[in-house]
Amino acid sequence: MRHLLTFRLIEAVARAGSMRRAAEDMNITASALTRRIIRFEEDFGAEIFERVPGGVRLNPAGELLLHHYRVMQSDLSRVQGQVADLSGVRRGHVSIACSQALLPYFLPRQIAEYRAEHPGVSFAVNVRDRSQTEQELASYSSDLALVFEPLYLVDFEVLQIIPQPVCAIMQAGHPLARRKEIRLRDCLDWPHIVPTVEYGVRHLLDTAARRNLRKLTPMVETESFELIRHYVRHENVIGFQIPIGLPDNAGDELVYRAISDKDLKPGSLILGQKRGRTLPVASARFAVQVAAALEACVYPD
Repeated sequence: MRHLLTFRLIEAVARAGSMRRAAEDMNITASALTRRIIRFEEDFGAEIFERVPGGVRLNPAGELLLHHYRVMQSDLSRVQGQVADLSGVRRGHVSIACSQALLPYFLPRQIAEYRAEHPGVSFAVNVRDRSQTEQELASYSSDLALVFEPLYLVDFEVLQIIPQPVCAIMQAGHPLARRKEIRLRDCLDWPHIVPTVEYGVRHLLDTAARRNLRKLTPMVETESFELIRHYVRHENVIGFQIPIGLPDNAGDELVYRAISDKDLKPGSLILGQKRGRTLPVASARFAVQVAAALEACVYPD
């Protein structure tokens, strides 16, 4: 335990890429930080940083050490959660990396429901694209990930998976809103606003368009699904989102309809954790709750 502060300092240097910047971040003098790391390296028996232009970076020994620290942090959080259970006090911290679609409706409900029973548990919600979410798990930066159409699934243990069709969002008076079946080609014939290529919705749209010898030609491209949903209110265009990121009732102003699976098969929304990791108690229980809530999700066509 005596090296925990030093580990946090090492992590800060690795993150900042500079002793000076890390010292500023950690409110310590650069000379004191350097001396502490040198003493640790002497005890450890190996150097853990190498100099590079403009700063420092972890060498292979340092990478192994930092991984050990993150595993140790995870194990310590799990034991603290188990000790809290012994006293009947539910405490802990849950960190989750997620796609934007989970932010407006699904995740706030789940966190509030969990905290209603366990008010001592805190949360960190890290908004990431589909490749970053997996990196968050690998680095122990997040306990759980909720991601639409993940890229690699390397060391990713799937806890729950549900299908999510891509929906077209439009004004209620749009000509396509009256059709029983929404085809992708019809959407692309209208001006459209789409997410950037890092996101699963865009990946599915691009793949389906190529299969139909079409190409997306967005008049607006954005990293924000919130912008997509609100922009449609101001111009008669087509936007795209998955159902879990849309309100239960769009009101009289907007409608959203699933694009026909003749053109675009539903994608997968996946809840997962790092394979082989034993989660802290609070995170494990929250995962059970979220998995059940996802299983209960039913969306209209």
